[in-house]
Amino acid sequence: MTTSQPPLQTPVEHLDVLIVGAGISGIGAGRYLTTELPAKSFAILEARGASGGTWDLFRYPGIRSDSDLSTFGYEFKPWRDRQSIADAPKILAYLRETATENGLDERIRYHHRVLAVSWSSADARWTVDVERTDTGEQLRLTAGWVFCAGGYYRYDEGFTPVFEGRDRFRGEIVHPQFWPEDLDLTGKRVVVVGSGATAVTIVPAIAGTAAHVTMLQRTPTYVLPVPREDPIAARLRRWFGDERAHALVRRKNIAQQRAIYRFAQKHPKAARKAIRWVNTKQLPAGFDVDTHFNPPYDPWDQRLCAVPNGDLFRAIREGQADVVTDRIATFDETGIRLASGGHLDADVIVTATGLSVQAFGGVAITVDGEPVTLSDSVAYKGMMLSGVPNLAFAIGYTNSSWTLKIGLLCEHFVRLLRHMDERGLDTARPVLADPGMPTRPFLDFAAGYIQRAVAQLPRQGDRMPWLTSMDYSDDVKLLRADSVVDPELRLTSSRDRLPRPAAAVGA
Repeated sequence: MTTSQPPLQTPVEHLDVLIVGAGISGIGAGRYLTTELPAKSFAILEARGASGGTWDLFRYPGIRSDSDLSTFGYEFKPWRDRQSIADAPKILAYLRETATENGLDERIRYHHRVLAVSWSSADARWTVDVERTDTGEQLRLTAGWVFCAGGYYRYDEGFTPVFEGRDRFRGEIVHPQFWPEDLDLTGKRVVVVGSGATAVTIVPAIAGTAAHVTMLQRTPTYVLPVPREDPIAARLRRWFGDERAHALVRRKNIAQQRAIYRFAQKHPKAARKAIRWVNTKQLPAGFDVDTHFNPPYDPWDQRLCAVPNGDLFRAIREGQADVVTDRIATFDETGIRLASGGHLDADVIVTATGLSVQAFGGVAITVDGEPVTLSDSVAYKGMMLSGVPNLAFAIGYTNSSWTLKIGLLCEHFVRLLRHMDERGLDTARPVLADPGMPTRPFLDFAAGYIQRAVAQLPRQGDRMPWLTSMDYSDDVKLLRADSVVDPELRLTSSRDRLPRPAAAVGA
């Protein structure tokens, strides 16, 4: 008699490292793994159909970085373009060139969205549930480490407040995160609602096409003009070549960023006065600077907005754009009714009202069967979570170039993996020595998009290694110079936890 055999199961693919996200952080992490730990198997899973993250997603007019590319770009790859404050297409080309140069194109798996990760201490690995966003197929793989490189906001949803009367407006309402490719603003009256980096970028970019543009803000933002091109960088490239000049310009700009931030934090009144003086020089005579460019908070309590070559101020000077500081009472058929009683006529309303924050891409995390609540965890060195083994994440600076910190985190990550490999260890779990340590929000930042989600984010402690540093110099010491070994990072081997065979009787 024959017996039926169970169907063969397709073996689950196993990777040493799984990187989630093919944006600036994920590409950077992939490069560090490729060059520093070439024997490691890894893949980069990207939910969308293209690499580049933010720089591919956003397509609104004028999109650019407000950080210089000598520091926003990678330390290992010189920025060669003349633009220091660069447009998105140039940044995207730079990122994709980095991926190609480092053999990452074949490592990126598009349309792969990570839904959940589940850690097994017995196996010292993550089981990862994945959905194909193009076919709906469900996949599963395992990984020794998960590196979350998806930033902190949702790609599928922007933030828009509830606006009374929105449905009455007869024109078009657009959120910058989903800018229509065929939107024609020629000769139209446009109101841009918002005052952050997106708004101050869009207004001058469309001012030459639209009939008129109004930036409607509830609260002013600090705005500073910066040169689009760095003349010092250009001279250094001529004298020393791209590689050496990149290192020198990067050092110069890091020092400049830190000096401005520290001055603003230490002398907020002087910083406010200096910014107001610059704004007054840029704006038309008699412009009400104190109403429209004088925020109620101190400089760098929220991020400063940089406008290359003062393009926003130029659009205002030339009469192509204006600023209104007021509250929205209601939308109506022809525009926006203001709380003051005024009315803004509009054919198109752009809601540049911010991002929807979502940590770790909304991935559900489970450790040995217990769900992880992010708000109950504390960030270790700004890159791991208390009680969660073998999971790293990449969150950059809010007061400086994002990528400065990402590079240091990636360096520390590969050093930790090398240290563990050399000693036969496979599990790294941050554990608080003092569970009663006082904590505070992970990001001490007053921006609205952070404050809306702060209760959903991890916490930080009151001492290292549980502080989330926003200072590059401190992070160089902690992440580059200091040891990966720490009393509050437990490094173990799953083999040591396996049950030993019972001794033979009479032995």
